[in-house]
Amino acid sequence: MSFGGEVDAMVRANQANWDARTPVHVASEFYAVGRRDPQRWFAPFEWAALGDLAGREVAHLQCHIGTETIALARRGAHVTGLDFSAAAVAEARRIAAEEGVEIDYVQADVHDAVERLGAARFDVVYTGKGSLCYLPDLPRWAATVADLLTPGGFVYVAEFHPLLNALGPKPEPGEGPELLLRHDYLEGRGAIERDATYTYTDGPALTTATVAYEWMHSIGEVVTALVRAGLRIHDQTESDLLPWPRWERMTRTDSGWWALPDGDPRIALMYGLKASKPTT
Repeated sequence: MSFGGEVDAMVRANQANWDARTPVHVASEFYAVGRRDPQRWFAPFEWAALGDLAGREVAHLQCHIGTETIALARRGAHVTGLDFSAAAVAEARRIAAEEGVEIDYVQADVHDAVERLGAARFDVVYTGKGSLCYLPDLPRWAATVADLLTPGGFVYVAEFHPLLNALGPKPEPGEGPELLLRHDYLEGRGAIERDATYTYTDGPALTTATVAYEWMHSIGEVVTALVRAGLRIHDQTESDLLPWPRWERMTRTDSGWWALPDGDPRIALMYGLKASKPTT
């Protein structure tokens, strides 16, 4: 799908950056591929909202190397994973085979999902954890999600909260321990160019494709895009949990996820959003 010259170039840069990130991520301790249960990437509030997935058709959009995709499949779903990175899809297929999990993987930009997946429609569309920031046009994305859903099906978005994005999802060089706004919370000022020489995982610096572009999307923008695409919002959760310790002083909770200590303000770091397609 084309967005126009400058934005198309940004999307291509992101695709190249994620191709370059993939081998670093597969080898990282952050993902610990094959050594940790993929279900650790899900917060308790996600499983509660997703419900029983046994026998359901599930699409995981922007699935990267398929860690969460495997967890969804192990809940009994028939899962299709889609990502724009050829390198990530190749690794996702390899990892699923090694884990003995049957998953269909398709390489495509998320906006082309309806065309690439053909007649396939899904009971559940799952997406999130650092995905929406790579989308330049949320209304197009929401329309795609609506088209992929069966009547009565739902989309579940589990994303990093815009407040976390404003605080910075990873430490800046020399950054202190304080909670300080560094980036936009609200959308509207176009893409932010990121130095992606180092990714969010451990591992070496990238030697190519070291620039990435991100678009800020407030919760209001996400909700509005889904509603205007014809979906019905059911619930929205804001959480102070993260799947990794963004700040050194974060402590591990009983769920295995991380939270700021009791002496810090309770702030939203992630959110979950469930919206369904009407049956009529």
